[in-house]
Amino acid sequence: MASSCLSFLFLFIGLHAADGFMHFATDRCVFNSSELKDMEFIRSYYYNKMEVTRFSSKVNKHVGFTELGVRNAAYWNNNTSLMAMMRAQKERYCLPHIQVLYRAVLTKSAPPYVRLRSVTPPRGKHSSMLVCSVFDFFPQKIIVRWTRDGRPETSGVTSTDELADGDWYYQVHSHLEYTPSTSREKISCVVEHISLSKPLVTDWDPSMPESERNKFAIGASGLVLGLTLSLAGFIYYQRKARGGRILVPNN
Repeated sequence: MASSCLSFLFLFIGLHAADGFMHFATDRCVFNSSELKDMEFIRSYYYNKMEVTRFSSKVNKHVGFTELGVRNAAYWNNNTSLMAMMRAQKERYCLPHIQVLYRAVLTKSAPPYVRLRSVTPPRGKHSSMLVCSVFDFFPQKIIVRWTRDGRPETSGVTSTDELADGDWYYQVHSHLEYTPSTSREKISCVVEHISLSKPLVTDWDPSMPESERNKFAIGASGLVLGLTLSLAGFIYYQRKARGGRILVPNN
């Protein structure tokens, strides 16, 4: 899994003068596992929205980025008690928060759902193209592959990277360019993910192109709607005819 970042606001002190000077600091933990060795504690000091000094557990000291920051870094690095406290922050501050986060979120998984469709291939390419779109899965790592009649299909396959949706979920799209065979063949999109107990196999039905299926569905819906309206009109006419009949008395 790509590196993750957990951030917490540590200190905020505002000193507002005529020009709006401001100083604040943030603590954050950067990590790619729940192991202490894979964590980094960072404290950044800002003045007027510019980072002037930073302590990183990887560098193990303060580093200045401006004239003021360099002076501060030199002063703090010579403070033995302050440096001992800063060097302990990765274990004291990052480790417990990250372990809680892993238990609450990062150990969970969400199964994907698959949409398999045909699209028009670029000009000059194969006569047909299928797209296997996989949505709403977590964690990020996933395998999407193609088979033809049960055998792996790798020719004409291109795939996107796993795309983050911004809500912890991901999506990925795999394209297969191919020339349809005269014989009945079975093309499938196969998805493997940690949330699945077995590979998720979605078969393509080439009996009717998707555009034709859409036209058929629209036509059928229109026919049903027309019949419904005709029947409703006929019933209304019959009821009105019976209610408006003139009765002639017998002589």
